[in-house]
Amino acid sequence: MNIIVCKLNQEDTFEANKPSQVLDFTNKRKYHHTFYRSLTRLYKMPKAFKKEALDLLYISMAVYFADRRVLRKDTYDGWTRNFKLYIPVLNLAKWRSQKEHLEQMVSFLSGDIWSFEFRERNLNDTEKKVEEKIGSWYLDKKFSPDEFCMLSGGLDSLIGAIDLLSENKKIAFVGLYGGGKGVKPYQDKVNKVLQDEFSISKDHFFNFNATPINGNEITTRTRSFLFFTHAIILASCLDKPTTLYIPENGLISLNIPLTNTRLGSSSTRTTHPYYMKMLQHLLDKMGIEVKLKNPYQFKTKGEMLLECKKPQLIKQQYSITMSCSHPDQVRYDKNSEPLHCGKCLPCSIRRASIIKAYNNDSCRYADGDFKKPRAIQELRSFRIGLLDYKKNKDNPLIIQVAGPIEADFDKYHKVYTRGMDELRNFLDTING
Repeated sequence: MNIIVCKLNQEDTFEANKPSQVLDFTNKRKYHHTFYRSLTRLYKMPKAFKKEALDLLYISMAVYFADRRVLRKDTYDGWTRNFKLYIPVLNLAKWRSQKEHLEQMVSFLSGDIWSFEFRERNLNDTEKKVEEKIGSWYLDKKFSPDEFCMLSGGLDSLIGAIDLLSENKKIAFVGLYGGGKGVKPYQDKVNKVLQDEFSISKDHFFNFNATPINGNEITTRTRSFLFFTHAIILASCLDKPTTLYIPENGLISLNIPLTNTRLGSSSTRTTHPYYMKMLQHLLDKMGIEVKLKNPYQFKTKGEMLLECKKPQLIKQQYSITMSCSHPDQVRYDKNSEPLHCGKCLPCSIRRASIIKAYNNDSCRYADGDFKKPRAIQELRSFRIGLLDYKKNKDNPLIIQVAGPIEADFDKYHKVYTRGMDELRNFLDTING
């Protein structure tokens, strides 16, 4: 078992009974995170963070630290790890009441075994300073959005942002990037396009970094949990019910494996309906008034492109987005920006959607023709997976493979088949 003791105060002397490593959030040599480095932006929010949302942020950061620091290849099955995290919280009673639910939720997300032990703490000096000053700006300088939206730099999130802004909604967008170079340039480009097109200020965009030092595990399934909590804590500053939009197409959301490789490092349950339900339950029980919503749960990626509320804008700008499954490891040409690999499943679904919408894809890919040895292997695996899909697509149980579906069964099954047909039509055009 991997035991990690988390600390947020210098005077915290807690020690675990068994050998453990210490995650001291006040030590920059352990974790690089920028949440408190944009204090001017944070002070413009109308109210102080809800303490339960602050607890949730640090829980997600601790989970992500463990996820990145412990290698899957060193486990008995090459995948499943066992974690126990000791975490100090501000609302001890509430977190103890939700301990089992949190463990089940994070275990479902990452495919590992998680347990948590909570102990009580007080605000540290930095948190006290922010709590005292947040909301202190004059009324005309405060920033109080009505709703929030995740903005990853991907194609789905750009479509979501365009659609929301086209409805004249007052939205705050939240981005998160890690230590690599694959995501941040795309997020910056997307932000600039939205600012120019909709005449909105930089105040509408929050972009945070969170990088565990010496975090070498590349699967990072829990990154989405960390991403969500950065938006959730900002939303808690409104001190009123609000919505957090997480735009993602229905095929990716269902996370149904096409190949054996999909069960590995590129798999994500970020917006799987069961995970979203579990996270929503946790927010409700913790008194955090944020409703999670994926407005494209029953749309394929191609349908999202075709139905975007500004069709000319998305057609002109889709190439500035990043969809690759490992953006921190994308290939570089000499003196060029990072590229999509072109062969992973998210890249293939992206390419299929663009071909469906426009019959042509102007993006550059490191291996767009599936000619390199690993890409050839991926293509063969995809085609075997599509044969299995053709055989089993009418079996309604197929959409339960990645997790329970408890409502709207017919809608989920239909978006799955439409999404797979979209992907199959694209792959049929690839020679090999």
